[in-house]
Amino acid sequence: MSGVARLSFSIEKSLLDRLEKLVKEGRYENRSEFIRDLIRGRLVEQEWEHDKEAVGTITMLYDHHRRGLSEKLTEVQHDFHHDILASTHIHLDHALCAEIVIVRGRASRLKELADLLRRHKGVLHAALSISSTGKKLT
Repeated sequence: MSGVARLSFSIEKSLLDRLEKLVKEGRYENRSEFIRDLIRGRLVEQEWEHDKEAVGTITMLYDHHRRGLSEKLTEVQHDFHHDILASTHIHLDHALCAEIVIVRGRASRLKELADLLRRHKGVLHAALSISSTGKKLT
């Protein structure tokens, strides 16, 4: 790691105890790794808030027997074809399917896509997991 800076800061004992617990529960090698992870997490949040380019996945669980649902979901995805990198369809059982859509684009567009997919009757759950492109995290 080039250009490493050492920091010193004051923290209440009760917060230090909680920090140590979080480091241990997260299986971090040390506090520094944990704090770097917290900072990167906040930087990613700021990228979303400022509508920067992001990458992510939309995971949907739906009833494929719902009349016309597959076609509606496909139509929405075609409307966002510039933002969709790939998708995977998984048959969970006779009635239930999972679909994972890998996306890249402005954070607001990815949220809009997830919202449009989740609103259809027959979609039991849809979750957007969004991250940074990583360009500004080092």
